[in-house]
Amino acid sequence: MKVLLVGGGGREHAIAEAIARSKKDPQLYAAMSKKNPGIARLCKDYLLVKETDPELVGFAVRNGIELAVMGPEAPLAAGIPDLLWDAGIPVVGPRKLAAQIEFDKAWTRNFMKKYSIAGLPQFKVFRKGESGTDEYIKELGDVVIKPAGLTGGKGVRVMGDHFDLEGAATYAKEVLKNDDLVVEERLVGEEFTVQAFVDGKTLAFAPAVQDHKRAYDGDKGPNTGGMGSYNDSKDILPFMEESDYNGAKKIMSDTVQAIKKETGVPYQGILYGQFMATGSGILVIEFNARFGDPEAMNVLPLLNSDFLEICLGIVNRTLDSVNVKFKKKATVCKYAVPEGYPDNPVRDSAVEVGDTGDALLFYSSVYEKDNKIYTTGSRALAVLGMADTIKKAEEKAGAGLSGLKGRLYSRHDIGTEALIRKRIRHMEELRGNS
Repeated sequence: MKVLLVGGGGREHAIAEAIARSKKDPQLYAAMSKKNPGIARLCKDYLLVKETDPELVGFAVRNGIELAVMGPEAPLAAGIPDLLWDAGIPVVGPRKLAAQIEFDKAWTRNFMKKYSIAGLPQFKVFRKGESGTDEYIKELGDVVIKPAGLTGGKGVRVMGDHFDLEGAATYAKEVLKNDDLVVEERLVGEEFTVQAFVDGKTLAFAPAVQDHKRAYDGDKGPNTGGMGSYNDSKDILPFMEESDYNGAKKIMSDTVQAIKKETGVPYQGILYGQFMATGSGILVIEFNARFGDPEAMNVLPLLNSDFLEICLGIVNRTLDSVNVKFKKKATVCKYAVPEGYPDNPVRDSAVEVGDTGDALLFYSSVYEKDNKIYTTGSRALAVLGMADTIKKAEEKAGAGLSGLKGRLYSRHDIGTEALIRKRIRHMEELRGNS
């Protein structure tokens, strides 16, 4: 079976590995903007092209591709799945109308309100050039400012972390010069992510994962695309209750049904729900129309089922007949990023990959030249420890990091007992059962 993977980051390396494990004897092709050495080694052929470039459709047709899998969000927003479907190639990744759930935050909040989808925070949408944000920011008092469009996980700013009341008003005005924006109440709690395979009506859910956006240990420093993540050996995380996970699943199922009603297009691909567990239940931070990066690296290696069978279930809308199973294991993923990331990262710096022990290694934003690996300025390499407990998985991930050499740094507290205990205590206080 000939499969095209679109994208060239760590998430896509995890997808490529999952494709390669299939019993369907796949021939893998890739379209990526830079040569990811991990993906390239698994490919029969690849095209170096911007992932939003329609040229990749011609590449797919010429190579007789039978299935395409979308990695990042940009090609979804550019309508690449629509072009591939039109060329007769089925796609794991929603069409543009359905993918709005990620690339237009203003659309998403209004859509959730229209269909009474649970977990909606207080919010107001402001259109480009509009005024009135000052009054609403004062009214809410504690806010998050979200540009409506895609910002690579770095455009959302939070009061208390990034600015005070005055700073929030200034940032809102800046954003409104170029984009619509959403002003919403700041949520207090613990974030978690649930990812699901979706065929338009059936959803198959992965275990919950917690990502760590802050650059430095102790949740300090600027926001990043994600410094690492972990999951437990069951569906929920240590600070969660079963009702949090079940509530998230219900919200995601309702969202998929409502997308079909609103757009007329079935949602086929991956749906990523990011939630905040609060003292009074769960609320929706955002939806993404693809796997998370790094969260894909936690759940894809846990798949007991054949990834391509699941993909065929998605595109043929027969996911209910596929038995989607995950190993009952914990994983801890840690990113090694260039020094100075995210604000002033070292670029074009050589990286050496030595012995990473039992950890799985994923290549992310690096490139290969003359048999050497170099950084690009974004997250470079990820290691993943898998074990029966989070503690053991964290130890494996830590040992894996020690095998990477270069001008790199990592967060060392992800998955540690101290940080997890802090999360548990935080939720106990909020739920009033400490």
